Amino acid sequence: MRFSIAPAVALASIFVAATSLSVAQTSSSQAPTQPSQPPSNGSSNGKVIFSRSIDANGQATTTAGPAAPAALAKEPIATDDERSAVTFTAYDLDVHLHPADAHIAVRALVTVRNDGKLPLAHIPLEISSQLNWERIRTGGRDVRFEVATLNSDEDHTGQLHEAAVPLSTPLAPGATLTLDVTYSGAIAASAQRLVAIGTPDDAALHSDWDAIGVDFTGLRGFGNVVWYPVSAVPVILGDGNRLFDEMGRQKLRGFGAAFRLRLTDEFPAAVGEAPTVAVINGHSVALTVTSGGGSDVASVATASLDDARLGFQAPSLFIAIRKPVQATDTTLWTLADDEQAVPDWSAAAQKAAPFLEGWLGAHPRSQLTVLDLPDPEDAPYETGTLLAAPIREGTAAELDGAMVHGLTHAWLQNETNAPPAWIDEGLATFMGTLWLEKISGRTKALESLETNRQALALAEPASPGESAGQPLAQATSPIYYRTKAAYVFWMLRDLAGDSALAAAFRDYDATQDASAKPGATPSSGKLEKLIEQHAQRDLSWFFADWVDADKGLPDLAIESVFPSSAQAGNMLVAVNLSNSGYASAEVPVTVQTDTTSVTQRILVPARGNADKRILVQGTPTEVQANDGAVPEIEASVHIKHLADADDQPPATSQPGPASQ
Repeated sequence: MRFSIAPAVALASIFVAATSLSVAQTSSSQAPTQPSQPPSNGSSNGKVIFSRSIDANGQATTTAGPAAPAALAKEPIATDDERSAVTFTAYDLDVHLHPADAHIAVRALVTVRNDGKLPLAHIPLEISSQLNWERIRTGGRDVRFEVATLNSDEDHTGQLHEAAVPLSTPLAPGATLTLDVTYSGAIAASAQRLVAIGTPDDAALHSDWDAIGVDFTGLRGFGNVVWYPVSAVPVILGDGNRLFDEMGRQKLRGFGAAFRLRLTDEFPAAVGEAPTVAVINGHSVALTVTSGGGSDVASVATASLDDARLGFQAPSLFIAIRKPVQATDTTLWTLADDEQAVPDWSAAAQKAAPFLEGWLGAHPRSQLTVLDLPDPEDAPYETGTLLAAPIREGTAAELDGAMVHGLTHAWLQNETNAPPAWIDEGLATFMGTLWLEKISGRTKALESLETNRQALALAEPASPGESAGQPLAQATSPIYYRTKAAYVFWMLRDLAGDSALAAAFRDYDATQDASAKPGATPSSGKLEKLIEQHAQRDLSWFFADWVDADKGLPDLAIESVFPSSAQAGNMLVAVNLSNSGYASAEVPVTVQTDTTSVTQRILVPARGNADKRILVQGTPTEVQANDGAVPEIEASVHIKHLADADDQPPATSQPGPASQ
C-alpha cells in the first residue's frame, strides 16, 4: 500500500494520461422567472430550482423549475478579469445538512473585495452545479440576478452555477461589499469530469468521493466540490496545469480570510446513527447531539467553528459515524472493519512524536485527526490537521512517513491560524526527509528530494527577467511550496546548524506570520529573524534569493582544482567554482585522499565565481562540490577525479547525491 497524502496527487495521477481538452461554451437558455422566497434553514427539503439533462446532441441543458428565483443567462455575464478581481475576505456560513437525501441548505454572509484595477458593476459568485441559487441580498435588499452554467472541472460535476450579482453602484478598486446569499441542493458522488476524459468509473469515483451521506459526509471544497461561494476562472482537465494553478491561486487569495461556520446535521432518529466526528477546515470540532424524541422525529447534531482564519486551504467539511481511538497526539476515527490496522497506526504515531518534539517543541498546537474513508481504495486527502485516508495495514515505512508528515501540521497549526504554505507544507516535507535520514542516512534522504528536482528545474524561470516565477511566500504550486521549500530548509539547516534551526522552529508561532489582509502576500520575516537570531548569522542574502524572490536555481561547476605541496606531507588544494545561475548558493566542497577527507563550505555568488583553499593530509584524489542539498538546474553533485597535477580529467556532474 502506498500513501499519497498531498492534496490533488491522486487526481494528478489519473489526469496524466488525459487528452488535452478545450473549455466548452456555456449552455443555458430560458426566459426570466420571478424570484421566490427561499426555504428556511430548518427545512429539510428544498424546492426544485433546476432540472438538468443531456439533449440529443450530448449537450447539458438547463430548465427552470417553478421556484427558480433568477433568469437563466444565455451566456456568461462575467469575464475572467472580473472573476480574478474578487477576493473573499470573510465567510460566515450557516449550513444545514439532511444526509438522508444528501441535501444541503446554506445561508452565507460573504464579504468580497475588489482587487482589480477597474470598478465592478456586478459580482460573479459560483457554486457546484448540484446546488441552486435561491436568494441574494445586498444592503438589506433582494437583488435580481442571472445564472449561467459554466463548464469547469473545479467541481466534480464538471460544471458550476454562476450568479452575476448586479450592483446599483459599482464596487471601486479596494472597496469591500457584504452579500447575504442562500442556496441549496443535493450533493451526491459524481465523477463526471473524470469519466468525460476516459477514466474508468470505479477509479474515478475512488478519486472523486465527495458526497453527503448518513454514515459519511465529505466536502473537500474548491477543486473537488464547490459547496461554498467562490469567484474563479473556469478551467478543465487536460488543459495543462491550469486547474491546479487555479486551485493554488484560490487558496493563496483566501489566506487570512475570516471564517465562521455553524453546522446543523439532521439525521435519522434510529439508534446508532448519530454522527460522532465533525471536522471543519481540517480541525476537529465538538458535536452536540439532540435526540428527536421518537422514531419518526429526526435528531440533530450541531457544531461550530468561530473566529478562525483560513490558511492556504480550501474550506472543507466532514461529518461521519466512526469510532475514536486515541494514539500519541492523534485521534484515529475508524470503521469497524479497519480496527485491526489501528495498532500499526498508533505505533507509528508513538515513534514519530519524540522525533518531532526534538525539532518542533514539547507539544503540538493541536491534535492530528485521521478519518477513515468509506472505501479502502479511496484516494487519501489532507488539509489542516486532518488526514482523511483508509485506515488499513501498511508497512512501517509508509505509516511512519505519513504520521511524521501529518503530525508536523499538528505541531504548526491550531484551529484559528496556520502558517504560509511554504512553511506548513515545506516543513512537513522536510521533516519527512529528516526522518528518512534518521532511518537510512543523509544520502537516502537527499535522494528522496532528487526525485522531484528535475520537475522543479523545469518549473523555474531560466532567469528572473524571463518571468517572476513563484517566490515561496506567494507560491501556489506544490513543486514550489513542498519540493523547493523542503530544499530551502535543508540549506538553512546546513547554514544555521541543527540546534539553531530547531530552536527557531520551537519559537515560531503561525499567528505572528498571519496576514492581516486576506489576499496579501504572507510574510516570511518572522521565521527569518528567528533563524538569524539563533544562528547568529545574517541570512538576508539567502532569503532574498530563495524565499522572497524566485531567481531560479543555481548552476554550479568545478572550474579548476590546483593541488600544491605544503609542509609535513600535507597538500593545499585550491578549488574554483562557478555559478551561471541567478541564485547564490553555499555548498559543501569535499577533498578526498586515500586515507581521509576534508569538507568546507563555499558561498558562490550568482553569475560569479568563488575560490577556496583546503588543506588535506596526503595526495588528493577527488573533489566533490555540493552533495545534493542545494538543487541545481542540471545536476546537484559535481565530482572531479584527480590523476596528477599535470593530467587532470574533466569534472563530471551527477543528477543527485553521490553514493556512499
